[in-house]
Amino acid sequence: MYYAIVALTMVVAPLLSIAAEYPGITGLGSLIVIATKWFAFWAVGVRLLLAGVTQILRPGFTLKGIFGVDETRAHVVVQELGFANASIGLAGILSILFSIWALPVAFIGGLFLGLAGVNHLMRPHRTMRETVAMVTDLWAAAILLAVFLFSLF
Repeated sequence: MYYAIVALTMVVAPLLSIAAEYPGITGLGSLIVIATKWFAFWAVGVRLLLAGVTQILRPGFTLKGIFGVDETRAHVVVQELGFANASIGLAGILSILFSIWALPVAFIGGLFLGLAGVNHLMRPHRTMRETVAMVTDLWAAAILLAVFLFSLF
């Protein structure tokens, strides 16, 4: 289930959402706006909200399933990460209603996912789930930060 959710929220759903609006794209500027909107909603909003809720309610899943750590005393740290993920994720979901939020969410989410992806990359002994998290974090970060940078010009 973890792999399906990650693939759906970080790759499939944003690309399908962009494709659904593709006929209305009139140039690079329109593509950037639409990519920002959908990656902010799916990769930041839905993905981080789901991760946050899971980390708050089931911190052991993240500790053991992602990082290979079996230490119940660390649950509180994962739950606090969950609060941050849920907060950023909720902003991403709300960016679909408040379009002015999409660009800041893309920057914050892209920076967060990029740093998380690099952190995963630095760990030489990753689990398969952590490797999937690393690859999808870096993928989404590259797109989110690219659309943010392109929007500045």
